[in-house]
Formats: sequence, C-alpha cells, structure tokens
Amino acid sequence: MQPNFEQFSNKELIQYALTHRDELEPLRVLYRRRTPDEQATWYEPMIGEDGTPIEENIQLAQEAIHQRLEKHKK
Repeated sequence: MQPNFEQFSNKELIQYALTHRDELEPLRVLYRRRTPDEQATWYEPMIGEDGTPIEENIQLAQEAIHQRLEKHKK
C-alpha cells in the first residue's frame, strides 16, 4: 500500500523520492505543488554567450538567494 503523498511536506516527499527512486507518484505530487511559470521569478543568464560572467546578473541572483534564505530562517 502506497502512502498518502498529499499529506507529506515537500521535504518529506523529496526524502521519500530519493530513497524510492523507482516510484513516480511522489515526484508527480511535488511537480503539482510547484509555482506556476506565470508566478515564478525569472532571472537573466549569469554568463554571456562568450562565457564571460555578467556581474550585475550574478549580484541580483545572489541577493535573491540571500533574501530567500533569510525568509526561511524566520
């Protein structure tokens, strides 16, 4: 009998999926919970076509990551 994945937290689902790699249902549940594309935040590329870092974009991404980490600490 399969667990009720809808009752799992995202963290629990990820852990379950990692230990039961042959099961697709926990991945389906995680996928349904994701942020829809129209609500997602999109960032510009970190490097140019020639492979050069784009410092401004890197800084924006680092700030966004820092803010997200601070939000989850609370």
